[in-house]
Amino acid sequence: MVSVKEIVANKTVIGLVLGQILSLLITSTGFSSSELARRGINAPTSQSLANYVMLAIVYGGILIYRGSGLKARWYYYLLLGLVDVEANYLVVKAYQYTSITSIMLLDCWSIPSVILLTWLFLKTKYRYKKIAGVAICIAGLVLVIFSDVHADDRSQSGSNPIKGDFLVVAGATLYAVSNVSEEFFVKTADRIELMAMLGLFGAIFSGIQMYPSFRFMFVVFNNVNRSILEREELKSIHWSSGSLLPYTGFAAAMFLFYSGVPVLLKMSGSTMLNLSLLTSDMWSVLIRIFAYHEKVDWMYFVAFVAVAIGLIVYSGFDKENHTDEAADLRRYLDEEAAVPSSNKSHLAASSSSNSKGDDTMVKKI
Repeated sequence: MVSVKEIVANKTVIGLVLGQILSLLITSTGFSSSELARRGINAPTSQSLANYVMLAIVYGGILIYRGSGLKARWYYYLLLGLVDVEANYLVVKAYQYTSITSIMLLDCWSIPSVILLTWLFLKTKYRYKKIAGVAICIAGLVLVIFSDVHADDRSQSGSNPIKGDFLVVAGATLYAVSNVSEEFFVKTADRIELMAMLGLFGAIFSGIQMYPSFRFMFVVFNNVNRSILEREELKSIHWSSGSLLPYTGFAAAMFLFYSGVPVLLKMSGSTMLNLSLLTSDMWSVLIRIFAYHEKVDWMYFVAFVAVAIGLIVYSGFDKENHTDEAADLRRYLDEEAAVPSSNKSHLAASSSSNSKGDDTMVKKI
């Protein structure tokens, strides 16, 4: 009989639980953004800035205390910071134009994007059972869509649903790029370094996007529309306790979310992360039921069960570790950084000559 200690030590169980904690955190950011948009506060970059500053201070302080150099080139983190800032901007901006349900649903576009990117760049291979788990999860989301159509609730569809949906899809694509990049760095470099540099460059790019006086720093901002620059919007905001609470709640939830993401990425990968976040829509429904006493269609509960089963199917066959994959990625990063690796190559060659199946370079997830 399996003991409680064995269950707690099981990486699959830990990954499932951590994924749902992250899903609840992202759900709370959705409610915070909706509340801010309802109060007329339209400053998506400013919402994310507080999170990036906290990441830079907390993890940057740890990185400085350790006194170790960077394991990856700094300009890789610069590009990652730019992609992550714009992904957050597009999705948070979408709350001004479409409903929270539409955003949660369309955000699942990041799943096929992540699968494609990990297959192309991280050389991840997926068994049919893994694909089946993904299909079951997406089927759960389709049930939610049918539930929304069945309810025929158009009162909260937003001022410009098409524009909002486009922003969500674009943001989900950038999220996929960001997630896969973070998976690469967390497996080859260091989690603390990743969070510190992402916070640093994320804060810089957020500051540039907020204040048009910095536009001369990047040619791409020369013809940028004033709608993505938030200085005027910040001036027009009337701050009160009712608006500060969701603003600080958003920043705190994002900080905890960003802190937990690298742990799940290293443990289970980008696809598992994005599949886990599918349940955020279901958590939002449960919150609406118990906190706001709203009635929802029964298909929401069936969808929740379907996504849960899909997650178990996907992660249940993850019996192999990712040691070889992480070693391959680290070797690539060492070559990029021009780190002498002759000794490591010699050891790898000698060990592989004594093992079977050395022609398989990439582990199947």
